[in-house]
Amino acid sequence: MEKHPSFEAVSPYVTKYPKAAGALFQTYNDLKLAQQWNDLEVVELPGCSRCALQGRRPKTEDVLSIVPCSLSESFSTDWIRATFRELGSPPHVYLAINTDDSSIVYYKISPGIVKPPL
Repeated sequence: MEKHPSFEAVSPYVTKYPKAAGALFQTYNDLKLAQQWNDLEVVELPGCSRCALQGRRPKTEDVLSIVPCSLSESFSTDWIRATFRELGSPPHVYLAINTDDSSIVYYKISPGIVKPPL
């Protein structure tokens, strides 16, 4: 991981939040290199013991928030509320759930009860 060219962007946070380091590094690379997001930056969430990523999809102006995590982690509703609070109460947050085989699934989480689109 340390020899990868994108490691410099996440290196200060890898030692600070070692449990979330793998998910952060993998998600950063997916968004930056594979999906080619713009203005991607790392945002600390000290109350959640990890970092989030914020950036824009190609050809869009909306800034989205992504919280990398592992499939093996469990989260409470209090943790999700703290995540929204620390990110400044965005309309939604994406959980980037990483697996051992390097797959990432993005789940859109919204505060409260939201009716699914038809």
